[in-house]
Amino acid sequence: MPGSNSENVLNTALTKVKYRHSDMTKRDCMNVMHHYRGLMPKQDKFIFNDGVQRDLITLTGTIPVPYKGQHYNIPIAVWLLDTHPYNAPLCYVRPTQDMQIKTSKHVDTSGKIYLPYLHEWSYPNSDLIGLIQICILIFSEQPPVYAKPKEPVAAPYPPVSGYPYPPTGAQPAYPPAPYRAPYPPYQGNSPGYPPYPPNPPTSTYPPYPPQQGGYNQPQPQPYYSQASTVSTESSGSAAGGTITQEHIKASILSAVEDKVRRRIREEFSTRQAEQESLKKIGEDLNSGGERLKQMMNRLNDESEELDRNIDTLEKKQEEMKDLIEKLEENQEINVDEAVTASAPLYRQLLSAYAEESATEDALYFLGEALRRGTVDVEVFLKHVRNLSRKQFLLRATMIKCRQKAGLQI
Repeated sequence: MPGSNSENVLNTALTKVKYRHSDMTKRDCMNVMHHYRGLMPKQDKFIFNDGVQRDLITLTGTIPVPYKGQHYNIPIAVWLLDTHPYNAPLCYVRPTQDMQIKTSKHVDTSGKIYLPYLHEWSYPNSDLIGLIQICILIFSEQPPVYAKPKEPVAAPYPPVSGYPYPPTGAQPAYPPAPYRAPYPPYQGNSPGYPPYPPNPPTSTYPPYPPQQGGYNQPQPQPYYSQASTVSTESSGSAAGGTITQEHIKASILSAVEDKVRRRIREEFSTRQAEQESLKKIGEDLNSGGERLKQMMNRLNDESEELDRNIDTLEKKQEEMKDLIEKLEENQEINVDEAVTASAPLYRQLLSAYAEESATEDALYFLGEALRRGTVDVEVFLKHVRNLSRKQFLLRATMIKCRQKAGLQI
């Protein structure tokens, strides 16, 4: 399965690259890859501006970006530092062979992405899935790439004597475009652009949004559907090939209306997502408040019980002090007062136990007296019968007391 394969690759990379917080890094990566299947983990070398190379984990692939009613897959690369998630990652746009970077305040000529979310990165309020969502929102308003313009090929012209230029009506061939390095070095405070592997084939990525530029910028060929082209041609032919002010006004109004509707839908979706997030946070806070109340009640109960135990210990301590003073003064201690019960039920149980033990001793000594001939059989049987009846009542009393006190019988 792709998910298990990505997890295996991530585990292998984490074992090779020493991250300080590997568990949190793995959890953050798995979360973003679960929501965005186009991102895959990989171990690669990153070259900083000072020339230092370091093995880091990068998430490369595409993210879906809505633009003018369609979704485009924008290729990006997210490099995770070894202190992730406590430091912001390094993000770059990775254009393919038929793409060109469109510079803006969020993307420079080398493809490096600049966002307030990265500048204000703070764990645990910041994570990779939030970063990707912010990138999608920014790129839907300002696409970071556009299609490279195709260079027209000049048709060969037959030689005409006396004419150094092509015949009238023929279009001259465009001069070849000057060579431009696809990734010029970026001079800034952030690390340089990493040595990316070769770009994947063009078929890997679907069409991407066209450039919205000025008059002097090269205009790429937009990817219009065949139905829209036919409808445009038919409307033009129906009007006799003439575009009037009413046509221009209607087109502008339609474009503005579509843009306003799109922005309203995007704003509504954003606000609805924020509302759902705030609602979930409110529910979590309410449940947390209930748990805190229960904990406070439990702490109050334990505090009261602790106070009672302290009072009991203080009383016992006073009793121990009195006993120590009596022992120091060599005063006689009453045996019955030395051992006392804390409740009347326990006192009755203790008294019954003492009497039952004494009865047991009396029966033993009667047997010894009979054996030695001190008493005769008639006297022995009479006393044994009385003591046995008393012993039975005492044992019954002890059983009843233990049942009332909840003690083991």
